[in-house]
Order: sequence, then structure tokens, then C-alpha cells
Amino acid sequence: MKEIKPANRVGTISEYYFSKKLKEVAEMNARGLDIISLGIGSPDRPPHKEVIETLSNDAAQDTAHGYQPYVGIAKLREAFAAWYSTWFGVELDSKTEIQPLIGSKEGILHISLAFLNPGDGVLVPNPGYPTYSSVSRLAEANIITYNLKEENDWLPDFEEIEKNDLSNVKLMWVNYPNMPTGRVATKELFEQLVAFGKKHGIVIVNDNPYSFILNDNPLSILSVEGAKDICIELNSMSKSHNMPGWRVGMLASNPQFVAWVLRVKSNIDSGTFRSMQIAASKALSLGKEWYEEINTIYRPRRVLAEEIATMLGCKFDPAQRGMFLWAKVPDKYKDGAELADKILYDARVFITPGMIFGSEGDKFIRISLCATENKLKEAKERIQTII
Repeated sequence: MKEIKPANRVGTISEYYFSKKLKEVAEMNARGLDIISLGIGSPDRPPHKEVIETLSNDAAQDTAHGYQPYVGIAKLREAFAAWYSTWFGVELDSKTEIQPLIGSKEGILHISLAFLNPGDGVLVPNPGYPTYSSVSRLAEANIITYNLKEENDWLPDFEEIEKNDLSNVKLMWVNYPNMPTGRVATKELFEQLVAFGKKHGIVIVNDNPYSFILNDNPLSILSVEGAKDICIELNSMSKSHNMPGWRVGMLASNPQFVAWVLRVKSNIDSGTFRSMQIAASKALSLGKEWYEEINTIYRPRRVLAEEIATMLGCKFDPAQRGMFLWAKVPDKYKDGAELADKILYDARVFITPGMIFGSEGDKFIRISLCATENKLKEAKERIQTII
């Protein structure tokens, strides 16, 4: 039989780190090791009870189960527009400037396919969400990493970026509040990014799912004057509304950019279950008390994560935001991976080594707040016995 080989693009990527590592954790649990996971950012609390009731009630309707519009139902687009107006001070046309997504991760692929030809350049942050790089490889783009350095407060160094040949660069991925570092953007940074994008003809994409976690000042790049001309913003209900498994997200931009993305998306999926869209609309209408409630839960968890990091001799910036703690490991460890492995195999606690986010994260670890206070306390006790 003639040998079957995959497409060349398959060789440019590997299985997602958490996909592989969680298999190992599952195998350890199967052996009775009872691993405490502080690795991934999957909220462990449910959505608001009224959101679940809305989903259930709508799903009971005979008319709820057919194909849905590729652009999403009007109710959801209108809810996203109202959400952006209320919390970000950004006015969006629900008919032309918003595209609901099956999670914002999906949007990374759709945007890449809509804007990148093979060989086009794309600016990817280091450290940064690994999907920016893997999807760029799948699109056969030329990845140009730009370093976010601790000494520069994890902000882009535009002078350094402009030393590259940017003539063929089409996209720049940005993520503030930043994952993994927890750095929050300022209006001035977003103004710089908009000006940079316009100067070089580069579409700036801000991935913005962490705005409401331990952060009192949600900020959108689209609040900058003229940002819609050159920017796209991704957002997600996974973190802000405890809905990671629902896969409900969105992107917002000018009507032309949205239309180009829709042209790609409509050839790939067939829409989101209507009842989830109706329920997501309900979630988006929740008031300030919802965000205060989830942060009341995250706040003491963050204290425990800081205590764990301090106990390990790690340094961290207390001003960071989001559902993780990003901490620099002491010099006695070669890198964050060495410390993460020690904690996993000796204390049976899984944390994330910073190296998976890029070389600038080599000396760091990331601790998730998506575990109960009791689990964090137990993790702290376990770790204390091995140091």
C-alpha cells in the first residue's frame, strides 16, 4: 500500500500542550495519585442560575433545534452591542459590526484565514497564547515574534518591532489584560497600537477575555478614536460569565472586516445552538453584582496563590489582573518547567510552566485561580512538605 502522509501544515504544529499534559494528569489520577490541578483557566463555578434556566426553558421549545443564522441571532448581537456600550463605552452596530463566534479561539482561525495569504507576516507576542502561533502556522504565515519583557512591564517595544521588515506584515496579535502576565493595558498603549497599525497597514487584533476578572476598569481597544478602521477585538463569555464549555464568543470591528471574516466562517460551521444564544443574551444583561460575585470568589483564591508563590520563593507583580498568577521562579531552578515538574511529581499539584507561552516565559510559572479555596489550601499544604 502506498504510504499516506498528512498535509505539510500538520508537521508545523504539535498537539496542544494542555491536551498532552492533561492526559498525563488523567493517567496519574487513574493510578490514585489525586492530582490537584492549578493549570488551566477553566472556571469551576457555574453561570448565573437564570442563564441556565433560560437555556433549559428555550431548549424545551420544539422550534429551538434547527440551523441558525451564520451571523448569529439578532437578540445575541444586540446583547453584545449593549454589553460593549455599558461596560466599555463603545458603540457598535449590532447588524454590521459584531460577529458571534463558537468561542473566541475559533475567531483566531477565522481572522487568520480571512487576512493572511501564505508567506504573509504576522506579529505574535512572546510570551503569548500559543494558539496565535499554531494557527499562523496552519495559515502558512511567516511568524515574527515580538518580545514582551518583564523590564518593560510586558508591553510591546515599538522601536524594537520596527527594526523588522514590516512591509509584508498583515496582522498583529495583542492580548490585554495579558495572558499569561496579567498586565493591564492603558488607553495610551491602545492609542499607540492603533497608530502603529495605521502607519504600517497592519490589522491589530486585541484578544480581550479577561477584562472582568479582578479588574475594576474594563477597557476595549475599540474605545480609541479611529480604532475600528484598523482593529478587531475578540471577546468571550468563557471567563467573564463562567461559560467555557458553552463556546460563545464574538468579534467586533468595521463592517468590511466583519464581512470578510463571515465569508470564511460561513463556509466552516453552521451556527450556534439557538438556546445557547438566547441564554448568552441573558448572561450579557447581568448587572454589576454578577461581576462582583465572581470576583468575591476569585479574590481569596488569589491570596492563596500568592502565598503558594511566596512559599516557593517566586516573585510576582501584585498589580496583575485576570484568573492566573504569573510568578518568576528563584535562580536555584533552571526554569519554570523544572519547578513545575517538581511540584507535579513530588507534591501532586499541576501548575503551568511559563515556557509554553514562549521563551520570555522560561523563568516563570502560572498558577490558575480556577480551583476552590479548599483545593488551593490543600495544594499549599502539599507543596509545603516538599520545599
